[in-house]
Amino acid sequence: MRTSWTGTAWSAACEASATPFEPLVARYERPVFNAILRLAGNADEARDICQEVFVKVFENLRSYDPSRKFFSWMYRVAINETINHMKSRRRWEPLSDTLEYGHANPEQEMQASERHGEIQRALLAIDLKYRLAVIVRHFLQLSYSEAALVLDLPEKTVKSRLFTARQMLREILEPRNHAIR
Repeated sequence: MRTSWTGTAWSAACEASATPFEPLVARYERPVFNAILRLAGNADEARDICQEVFVKVFENLRSYDPSRKFFSWMYRVAINETINHMKSRRRWEPLSDTLEYGHANPEQEMQASERHGEIQRALLAIDLKYRLAVIVRHFLQLSYSEAALVLDLPEKTVKSRLFTARQMLREILEPRNHAIR
């Protein structure tokens, strides 16, 4: 279950901690890192960007509007920082770190790793605006309305981009599946 940070909840968490920034990092470090990793495609860069995001959030906490959901604001900062970083490097690298899978047997692990790599390569092959929609909806598991808040887009635009992104991913991934069979 996702905790909904409001201005009041955030204030209470800060007051309860010896280090006010600690609850924020504890709550958001993993989801923010995963979102950045999906966008950037490189674990080392994702770690660096994640640190920059938390610094920016800390520096800009005063600009946070407590009438809005905290995670939406936080993810928007993460997405903007990642986009800025990617624009500055202007190159794409394949994902080198993978998420952990269940350790059933070596063959299943290899298949899962290959499938994960194919999906990551396909994500990196589609335009950023479509990739963002997929990441916030499917990897961060946000609702359409939450995705719209994070992406600062109308909900219908999010749905449209998701439809297009799924079509693009299908076109990229289906030929590979037929070649394997």
